[in-house]
Amino acid sequence: MHSPLPLVLAQMNAPQGQSTGTLIVELAVLVLVIAGMWRVFQKAGKPGWAAIIPIYNIIVLLQITGKPIWWLILYFIPIVNFVVLVIVCIELAKRFGKGVAFGFGLALLPFIFYPILGFGDATYGGAPTAAAPAMR
Repeated sequence: MHSPLPLVLAQMNAPQGQSTGTLIVELAVLVLVIAGMWRVFQKAGKPGWAAIIPIYNIIVLLQITGKPIWWLILYFIPIVNFVVLVIVCIELAKRFGKGVAFGFGLALLPFIFYPILGFGDATYGGAPTAAAPAMR
């Protein structure tokens, strides 16, 4: 009588997971996004290290874009979080003198657009101010 053990052991050695090359590419993309976000935060007068702290980086991003902090809650609601992300990215692009298309790029391709924004010549325009009353 033959044992099925060799067949079972042969199946356990099947390759699983990601290759080392894939992990290196993912790490490079992650470093690129963090470096770009770090520079964006520094340009806006915020601490660059805030880019690597989960949740806090969203709070800082909301401060930079002038959105209320309670919007952080919206990031935890499915589907709503994507809409809020796009709105915040468009506002971030506007604060740096870029257009709506650049904002969509920040939301959909952050590994390309955050480094462009951070390392490019864009400057932070500051938070919007309330309209000054007309002087007569």
